[in-house]
Amino acid sequence: MAVATSQLAALAPVAEEDAAWRGKRRKELSKITMPVIFNEPLSFLQRLSEYMEHTYLIHKANQCTDQMERMQSVAAFAVSAVASQWERTGKPFNPLLGETYELVRDDLGFRLISEQVSHHPPVSAFHAEGLSNDFVFHGSIYPKLKFWGKSVEAEPKGIITLELLKHNEAYTWTNPTCCVHNIIVGKLWIEQYGNMEITNHKTGDKCILNFKPCGLFGKELHKVEGYIQDKSKKKLSALYGKWTECLYSIDPTSFDTFKKNDKKNGDDKKSSKQVISIKKYIKPMCTDRL
Repeated sequence: MAVATSQLAALAPVAEEDAAWRGKRRKELSKITMPVIFNEPLSFLQRLSEYMEHTYLIHKANQCTDQMERMQSVAAFAVSAVASQWERTGKPFNPLLGETYELVRDDLGFRLISEQVSHHPPVSAFHAEGLSNDFVFHGSIYPKLKFWGKSVEAEPKGIITLELLKHNEAYTWTNPTCCVHNIIVGKLWIEQYGNMEITNHKTGDKCILNFKPCGLFGKELHKVEGYIQDKSKKKLSALYGKWTECLYSIDPTSFDTFKKNDKKNGDDKKSSKQVISIKKYIKPMCTDRL
């Protein structure tokens, strides 16, 4: 005998399953068990040492007599620290509490030690210094990870400090947010977005960089731009480029004019002509790929 029902019996379990899946979204990834395939064979302490890959920019900053040029080199170094994450979609393993990692690079002129100083929440601290005692680079990072269903977002909480001992200057900043997309289906790709504010605590100068989000059609992918300003907020220089390639410095007035014209025209062909004309005034900050 048939029995009339008001709904299918399978609906309730599916709803519970969807609720459980939605519950995982926006959670910190440390609270979710993830497959080991998402990891790369490195600890987070080892990944921190990759910050020093472009140490030559610190040495260049030390050699500069102009404070704005020092800020340019420091900004390029700060951006280069996130460049190592390009196409690195794997998550490093969490170190054990008290675990340390040491690295000495005579060719680059620095020594570094990092340590896991907290387990919950996971906090990693590092300290690097020049072999000729010309700089000190230190900080602590708490990579707060969030799972958004199709992507994983890493917000690197913590302040990073660079001290140029020759000039008695200290610079501080925080890294932008990193996001890995298509972790379930599709090709993995990575982007950085958010603001990076670099402060020279001796002179009051600041460099405020904006890492552009990808956008709908990927036009802004990897782009970064911003300004160096003095303590009175007067723009001294404009910086732009891609965090995967290189940064360029340019006169802020010329850069603002270019941005206004580019926005006004909205035509790719006209924009390309304007880029060619403005490149005459561009001063490359680095020639090596970040």
